[in-house]
Order: sequence, then C-alpha cells, then structure tokens
Amino acid sequence: MSGVSYPKEVIRDLIEGKLPWDQVKSMISGYKDDDRFDKYVDVLQEKVAWGERILLPLTDQLYIVQKGSERIVKCECGYEFGDYRENWKLKALIHIRDSKEELEEIYPYPNELDPEYCEIREHYCPGCGAQLEVDVVPFGYPAVFDFLPDLDAFYREWLGRPLPEEKEFKDLTYELTRRWAEERQSK
Repeated sequence: MSGVSYPKEVIRDLIEGKLPWDQVKSMISGYKDDDRFDKYVDVLQEKVAWGERILLPLTDQLYIVQKGSERIVKCECGYEFGDYRENWKLKALIHIRDSKEELEEIYPYPNELDPEYCEIREHYCPGCGAQLEVDVVPFGYPAVFDFLPDLDAFYREWLGRPLPEEKEFKDLTYELTRRWAEERQSK
C-alpha cells in the first residue's frame, strides 16, 4: 500500500504532460496507488469519441478495446485494425524510406544511414493519417510486432478481475498472412 493516491485530474495532467518534472519523477518512480490503472484508463476513455471499453493502451493513439466479444486494436480516430493478436502494422499505411535521399531527410550527414543495410518504415493510420510508429530495420526485415500482451493474465493476476470470455494467448499474425496468401492465390 502506497499511502499516496492521486486524483484523476492529476493523472490527466500527467498524461497531457502538464506536470512539473519533479512531480512526474515522484509519480512514476514511487509506489502506485491501487486504482492508478483504472484512473489512467478512465482519462484515456474520456479522450476518445467512441464507446468501446479500453482494455489497454498500446501507444499514445492506439488502444486494445473490447468490441462485443472481440478484442481489437483501435485508433483514437475510430479506425479498427482488427484482432489485437494480429500485428496491427500489417493493416496500416506504410511509407518506406529506403533511398539515400529519403534517409538523409531524417538522418543527415554525418549520421546518415546506408540504404544497402536498413530502411525506415513509417506506419500511418488509414483512418486519420496519424503517424503511429516508426521502425528502423535491416533491409527486408519482417514487420516488427512490438507488443502482444497477455490481457487475460494481466486482468486476472494483476488487477484481480478476470475478463469475460478468455482468449487464447497466441500471435495470430502468421494465420493472417496465410489467409491473405490463400485469397491472393484463389484470384
């Protein structure tokens, strides 16, 4: 038990970057109040225009939400990327910087990248055009799946309140790309 409990307004200010560094440092390095996660999710829920329940934030603009019996990745704008166990990046708009000129826009001399060895992948939301993620990877590297949380274990073991309809904790990206390949072959 921490003995410290921050009101939701302070959590909102933390999320929005309005707190002085000393207070932020104290909040993030100290013990967390028992309901900190709930307050955090409540603040995030108030920011979005849609009604699906946020289960877990992935980034500043992407959330895992409960939509009916499904758990999907959803952008702040409302665009839905599908099952959270599939790599959402495969359904994003992707700009690949792989030429010397494009790479130098981001990494100018003397820090330039060699297009023979790497590329920059910028992932954008098809719904609102927001840049959601950037990966710098070796040329030809597979799409990086940054974070696949075990939601059921988190809610059951850490929060002490299991989610309804437990889902198999499994990366479904391979099945997604296999379906795409089968659809393409059937055309």
